[in-house]
Amino acid sequence: MPSTIEAIYIILIAGELTIGIWGNGFIVLVNCIDWLKRRDVSLIDIILISLAISRICLLCVISLDGFFILLFPGTYDTNVLESIMDAVWTFANNSSLWFTSCLSIFYLLKIANISHPFFFWLKLKINKVILAILLGSFLISLTISVPINGMWYHLFKVSHEENITWAFKASTIPGAFKQLTLNLGAMVPFILCLISFFLLLFSLVRHTKQIQLHATGFRDPSTDAHMRAIKAVTIFLLLLIVYYPVFLVMTSSTLIPQGKLVLMIGDIVTVIFPSSHSFILIMGNSKLREAFLKMLRFVKGFLRRRKPFVP
Repeated sequence: MPSTIEAIYIILIAGELTIGIWGNGFIVLVNCIDWLKRRDVSLIDIILISLAISRICLLCVISLDGFFILLFPGTYDTNVLESIMDAVWTFANNSSLWFTSCLSIFYLLKIANISHPFFFWLKLKINKVILAILLGSFLISLTISVPINGMWYHLFKVSHEENITWAFKASTIPGAFKQLTLNLGAMVPFILCLISFFLLLFSLVRHTKQIQLHATGFRDPSTDAHMRAIKAVTIFLLLLIVYYPVFLVMTSSTLIPQGKLVLMIGDIVTVIFPSSHSFILIMGNSKLREAFLKMLRFVKGFLRRRKPFVP
């Protein structure tokens, strides 16, 4: 029978998981329906679909990992299952971060105006550049997650004849050290997002100075586009700043006293990032926002019709 803390954990994780899968699933569904209707798909739709699918996988694997450790503590006695979960977790986590950085780069190339030949070339080749980054992100995440997980497992595997010190290290250190090492690669997409943020800010300042001579008292569309992109990238960076340290602490839970409690708190915090960011993406995209508001109006009308009549 779960304790009170464990019951609260299960309720919170189940709620966050439901909200996160619903939000990311909504992004995939709306874009896929639009794709089928128009027989065409835009670059931003491809990025959002890829990002949402990776987020759904990440939410599922974080929740499953937490439930296994909490309710079925003997599940990971089988090293094969642990290696599979590690591989899927690493792949989903890295691909989610890389696809988000790809979205930040898309905003930068689509909106910013920087006087540099290389930047002009990137803007002209934006479709090829973004698709190449998407494919590269997928391959990088796949390369990191599958082979290296197996490599670390074999590296730290020890036989029963070795001394007890090595046996202790083999039982506690490998999983945490493996995750810490693998997820250091998440710093690269974070740095790319940070660069995109500063370049967007630089472009906005430059653009604002250019229009000051022709100021009319109203912001032009380019300024509004800059502000929306900067806001979107800023929110992602703030969420990642919270998510990443907690994620690193959580993957080190086997080396920390009260590791089970740390893992539960870490799960609750880390699931907030892929769950909440989906709704930020929905409200920041005109097509998704319109579909979301239309769905809310439909639900509101349905509930009104279902409301019992009281004379």
